[in-house]
Amino acid sequence: MGNDALGGPNPIRIEPRSESIRRSDAASSAKSDFKTQLVSTLEELGGLKFSSHAAKRLESRDVAMTPERAQRLRNAVETAKEKGARESLVLLDELAFVVSVRNRTVITACDMNGLKEGVFTKIDSAIFG
Repeated sequence: MGNDALGGPNPIRIEPRSESIRRSDAASSAKSDFKTQLVSTLEELGGLKFSSHAAKRLESRDVAMTPERAQRLRNAVETAKEKGARESLVLLDELAFVVSVRNRTVITACDMNGLKEGVFTKIDSAIFG
């Protein structure tokens, strides 16, 4: 590497990335788009957040988080908060969400087909939304 007129190193030229890296970036971009859309839908409806684990679970099972479903989830979390709940199991249609009520964060999510034993621990309430 040479030096420029001011005595510092010359700028490094960055070469284009290989095609295989571009393809993996496209897959990462699609996953990022899903999470971005999920987060934006929920934030519009009351500031609920999804942990990365919960977002991955929904994405891997192709679960659509519609505005109507997100509204019902938010309403269930509000009900849990009014009752003094801290960690709640929220059941919506064929989905189950474990939510930290205080943090307004969905910790995990699964569909009924994904339940192995059907046991949820460390919750203090269950809500049917």
